[in-house]
Amino acid sequence: MATDRERQDALYAEAISTHGAAIRRLARGYEADPDKRQDLLQEIHLGLWTSLKAFHGRCSLKTWVYRIAHNVGASYVVRSRRLSSRLVDLETVEAATAPEGLRQDDRRYSVASLLELIYQLNPLDREVMLLYLEGEAADSIAEVTGISAANVATKIHRIKRVLKEKYVQGAADVKT
Repeated sequence: MATDRERQDALYAEAISTHGAAIRRLARGYEADPDKRQDLLQEIHLGLWTSLKAFHGRCSLKTWVYRIAHNVGASYVVRSRRLSSRLVDLETVEAATAPEGLRQDDRRYSVASLLELIYQLNPLDREVMLLYLEGEAADSIAEVTGISAANVATKIHRIKRVLKEKYVQGAADVKT
């Protein structure tokens, strides 16, 4: 029979092998600076491993992982804002899909602009949007964030509208 520590280690290994890439993407949504992002990732990994002692399968492992990453990420943002009132600068942007016909520089600019706008959202809206961009359904996002699925759907619609308006306004500012 496996000890509690062995069970915890096995769950952690499964969580990281299955959801490690998503954790990295979520961390990137909370922190643009690569060095600080590594610190955040370590905090998320520690929080996840520690929390798995209390995991009893009442929700899926995926939901548990996202919930822990969300909680650690949100706490990180609050701490960071206390330490510095200025907005995090976007230092690196990973490649992302953009409409065909855009040059690589234009694609990077589009992704950078969108990420800057997402960084400006409050922590809950940012998390909802990041989970939405990860392809999560409203009920899954609701379970992670603790708000209702209807509220999640409303937030997604509102956030998309706000991001679009700000993105278009930013593009108009650049052209003038």
